[in-house]
Amino acid sequence: MITLGPLRIYYGWVIVVVAFLAIVVSSGARAAFPILMVPLEQEFQWDRASIALAASVNLLMFGLVGPLVGKLMDQRGVRAVMLGSLVLVGIGTTAMLFMSAVWHLYLLWGVVLGAGMGGAAGVLSATIAARWFSAKRGLVIGLLTAGYSAGQMIFMPLLMWVILVGAWRDSVLVLSAVLLAVVLPLVFLFMRNDPKDVGVGLDGNPLGQEVGGTAGARDRRENFATPMSQVVRSPDFWLLALAFSVCGGTSGGLIGTHLIPHAIDHNISAMGATAAISIMGVMNFFGTAGAGWLSDRMDKRVLLAAVFGFRALSLFVLPFVSDVNGLAVFAVLYGIDWLATAPPLMGLIAERFGRQSMGTVTGWVFLTHQIGAAAMAWAAGVVRVEAGDYAPAFMAGGFIALIAVGFCLRVSPMKVAIPAATPLRGPGAAG
Repeated sequence: MITLGPLRIYYGWVIVVVAFLAIVVSSGARAAFPILMVPLEQEFQWDRASIALAASVNLLMFGLVGPLVGKLMDQRGVRAVMLGSLVLVGIGTTAMLFMSAVWHLYLLWGVVLGAGMGGAAGVLSATIAARWFSAKRGLVIGLLTAGYSAGQMIFMPLLMWVILVGAWRDSVLVLSAVLLAVVLPLVFLFMRNDPKDVGVGLDGNPLGQEVGGTAGARDRRENFATPMSQVVRSPDFWLLALAFSVCGGTSGGLIGTHLIPHAIDHNISAMGATAAISIMGVMNFFGTAGAGWLSDRMDKRVLLAAVFGFRALSLFVLPFVSDVNGLAVFAVLYGIDWLATAPPLMGLIAERFGRQSMGTVTGWVFLTHQIGAAAMAWAAGVVRVEAGDYAPAFMAGGFIALIAVGFCLRVSPMKVAIPAATPLRGPGAAG
């Protein structure tokens, strides 16, 4: 606990603040790509599909490192993984200042930054929430997940302004400086791996004292680790993985990569499109935090299905948007559910597979999220080149979001007991 005058603050909230800042800046770096697409196209004469392929590689790498990062966080702790990942992102962004060929973009943005971002964000929110909180876990996941949209809300207008008054390299330099000079030192100084590192138990309770009430009962029920060899035999794992792949395809892959180029295609100014992203960020902060609050209080399967249903509606609207006012309406609709899938989905993982294997299982589920995102990012770029418009891609996104509603409702309605689940044995419990 931290004492500030009459206040005693659980150190877990310090961890949340530091992780939130890391997620904000890491997602801000990812948010740079859509606003870089047109400047890169103009300077290097690379076509839209070739540039979009770099986004696909980035999204895929972001997911591929998920299982490894999740396992390392479960076994070795969060702090070292975050530090290494942030250094990797800083190196990648700095090296982008000197790129001159499209393969440089694939290597730096695709591989280096993709891997670094996967460790600096990725499964971070679920792992921290599971290790530090029980009573407010859904809320914490919601707040940390909202950091992704907050990063876009903060950095996209800033970076767009920097590009308009300077050059695209200036925006990359800003990102690199913030990462290495601000976020990295904060993580080094304040991040801790587990409540025991600061002498307290889960939720700030005294070490060795059982947590009481409903939260305590849930924590005792979830305080186990399930080996992945058993997780992959559960139908619920595959249903959640498929749903999350749709989430990735319809968020980072489709909207996160192609919304701004789509707006520019329809003669909406770059700053107008960026303002819409900011509106999405504001709405998503409340939508995701609200989803976290609701996931602690209602059937998570129903909540997750509702989020996908609302996403389908917003994607069906987008092809008919042709001006900045319509884009603002879309931003409100889509922003509410942009990342609101995370709190109920992470809650379902904890219930079924145990919080001690949260990082590992979430890493594998997140891999499917990024495979969906990578596939949709590339496919939408191809659709734009072949059809001359993104409308068919947005309509397809709406239909697959409806399919995800079915996946969510087929998840088992109660916690599944997996016989091979192992009891808590410490940081290395996860298989």
